[in-house]
Formats: sequence, structure tokens, C-alpha cells
Amino acid sequence: MIETLPDAESPTRLRRAITGPLLFAFILGDVLGAGIYALMGVLSEKVGGMLWAPLILALLLALLTAGSYAELVTKYPRAGGASVFAERAFRSPLVSFLVGFCMLAAGVTSAAGLAIAFAGDYLGTFFDLPTIPVAIAFLAIVAALNARGVRESLGANLVMTGIELSGLVIVIVVVAGFVTAGGGDPSRLTQTPEGTPAALAVLAGAVIAYYSFVGFETSANMIEEVRNPRRTYPRALFAALFTAGAVYLLVGLASSIALPAAELQESSGPLLAVVEATGVSIPSWLFSLIALVAVANGALLTMIMTSRLTYGMAEQGLLPDALSRVLPRRKTPWVAIITTTAAAMLLTLVGDLATLAETVVLLLLFVFLSANVSVLVLRRDRVEHDHFRIWTPIPVLGIGSCILLLTQQRPVVWLYGAALLAIGVVLHMLARWQRSRSAGRKPTTTTDDQETNHAAR
Repeated sequence: MIETLPDAESPTRLRRAITGPLLFAFILGDVLGAGIYALMGVLSEKVGGMLWAPLILALLLALLTAGSYAELVTKYPRAGGASVFAERAFRSPLVSFLVGFCMLAAGVTSAAGLAIAFAGDYLGTFFDLPTIPVAIAFLAIVAALNARGVRESLGANLVMTGIELSGLVIVIVVVAGFVTAGGGDPSRLTQTPEGTPAALAVLAGAVIAYYSFVGFETSANMIEEVRNPRRTYPRALFAALFTAGAVYLLVGLASSIALPAAELQESSGPLLAVVEATGVSIPSWLFSLIALVAVANGALLTMIMTSRLTYGMAEQGLLPDALSRVLPRRKTPWVAIITTTAAAMLLTLVGDLATLAETVVLLLLFVFLSANVSVLVLRRDRVEHDHFRIWTPIPVLGIGSCILLLTQQRPVVWLYGAALLAIGVVLHMLARWQRSRSAGRKPTTTTDDQETNHAAR
């Protein structure tokens, strides 16, 4: 529920220029990303033709954690996300670091998955090139754009969201016409893989489908620029998730009706295959281009977020100091960009989009689990301003949903997640060692040395 809100807004040095509709468009663009363009084939391996069921379940599970974010973000409108909430709730720098690094690792892994999707059948419409080398080259181009400096605006986000949405609308409309003309097979909507109970298939599919709904958590970083945030943020957040869910549901229904699950599984550009199956005279190159724009935009935004998060954690002493170095003219964190890009390139060698997507979900589940627990722990912390307050059973169910999805992860996914966190712990220990050495040398450091070091960075 929403408590009575005062007219006054908390002071901030930033301009409150984001209205409700603009915030809705930003969150929708973040959620309605490139994942849906690549994952329908992967999802059909889990549930056959019942693509709609795990999408609905994933939406419901995402809404639980979104409720916790709505309370935390409006209660602490200057907080920087789940890692800051964890610091407030648990008073443990290590827990805060691990939550932040889970976000960072999820971003790198997601970018690797998007690079593989970019190099698949959508690009194959134009060129016949090997997937892994193209994915690595794609990430290098993204890194170059990132290092050059990308000035993002909500206007640009509206354009990109419109492009992404247009491709999904094309799928829905052409299949609707296909069905009206007597094509397709609606009976596939209840078909599951042979020998797999429907409930287990849907639950396994929800782990994949959940990937399509993540992204809403990044909107927490914009709260200081939102007008009347305590009212605007929850409304925009839930409206965007419901809108994305409705679009995904229609795309899932259309995909199942248009193509058998076996044919969806064979394509790394499944929505292009769906459009082609209808026989509608929409050029394959046009839909492929829309999909490539969506995937490229998703990868660029993900790597921008990841490199800035890496830079910020280095600035706070949580990661090695070298990661905070910036280009003198461009003022972009070049070491963080190179490091995160190299990590994403290595992860493309996995070559399995499903494994990468599940690893992203695994890492974010720990972030969301922390957020749901933080809501309950911080109920003891009273603030002076009114804020959105979610019903107590919601974060409790959110905790349960995270645990449920964690139990569905494959051993190989746990292995990848554990390896990434182990790397993070090593980097954190290295950063602490550097800080202790710097503290030991601090009395002998001159002002000129400090200025020289600052200039070098």
C-alpha cells in the first residue's frame, strides 16, 4: 500500500526532471530488452509449447522482489541499490561487497550472452560468420563505444525502446493474421516435453524466463531525479513490469502457435523463424535488423552499467585501485571497461546461451534475496518521510521465490557462479591489501606525490 505522502520532496543536488511516464518508459526499456529475442528457443527446450506458463510464473516471481525494491528505494531515496540496502541491514562490508559484485558479475555474464545472441541467426541473415569470433569482435566494438563516452538521455531510451517493442509487435500481429487465415496450431500451447511433468517443466522454464524480467533493479539509481518519487516510482515500476509481462505472454503464445517447439529450439534467432513461418511478406533483413539493434543496445547499456559499477566499487576501496583509472580527456573508466570486456569475452567461450542466462539469474537471485531480507530487517529503521510500504507477506514470499529458483539451478550453473564470486573475493582481498599498504605509507606521502597520483588517475 502507499502511505500518505507529503508535498515536499527530499533535497537533492540533481534535477528532478523525470516524470512518471518517462520513468515508466525507462524501466520498460530496461526490462523489455534483448533477452526475449534470443530465449524463446531455449525456453521451448524446457516447456515445449507451453511458453506462456513460465513467462507468467516468472512475472509473478519478479513482482514479489519488485515490491521490496519499491519500499527500499522510496524509503532510502538516495540509496545506490541492493548493496547499499544490504550495508544498512546487515552492517557488514563483506556482505555489501558480495551483493554488489553479484550485480557486477551478472552484468558481465549477461553481456556475454547478448554477444552470442548478436552473432547468431539474426546476424546470419546478412553474413555467414562463426559465432564466437563475431561475439568477441562485437564486445570489442561495444568497449570502444563505451570508452569514447556515451551520453545517454531518456529521449534516446524512448527511441530504442520503440525499436525493441516494434519487433515484438510485428511477431504478435503477423501471427494473429496467420491464425485468422487458418494457419498455426493452437494445440501446441498445452504440449510439454515427453516424459516431463508439466509442473516441473514450467518451474524449470521459469528459471530461464526470469532472465527476461530482470533489469528493473537498475532504476533504483535514478530515484533522486524522479519527481514525487514516493508516488511515482512504485506506479511506474509495477506498470512497466505488467506491460512487459503482457507483451511477453503474447509473444510466447504467438511463437508456440506458429512453430513446433523442435523448430524453435534449432534457431538462435527464434522470433525471426516465427515471422518467416507465417509467410507474411516482411523482409527477413528488416526484422533481423530490429533484433540486432535491440541486442546491441542491451549489451551496450549492460556494459556501461557494469564498467561504472566496477569503477565505483574501486573508488570505494572494494576492488583494486587500478580499476578506478579514467581517460584524461574522455573521463571514462578505461581500465574497468577493458577488464569487464575481457571477462565477457572469456565467458563467450562457454558458447551456451542457456547456461549464461541461468548464471545471470543465479547471481541476481542472491541480490534479490538480500533485498527481500533487507526490507524485513529495516522495518525497525524509522525515517522521517513517508514512503511506499509493501505488505509484509510479499517480501516473505519473495524470499521463498528466490530460494525456490535457486534450487532449480543446474550444477554447472552453480559452478560458474561460484567461480565468478571466487574471483570477486580475490579481487576484494587484493584491494584490502593495497589499502593497508597505502595506509602504512601514508605519513611519508607528500602533497606533491598525492597530486601526481591524482593526475595520473
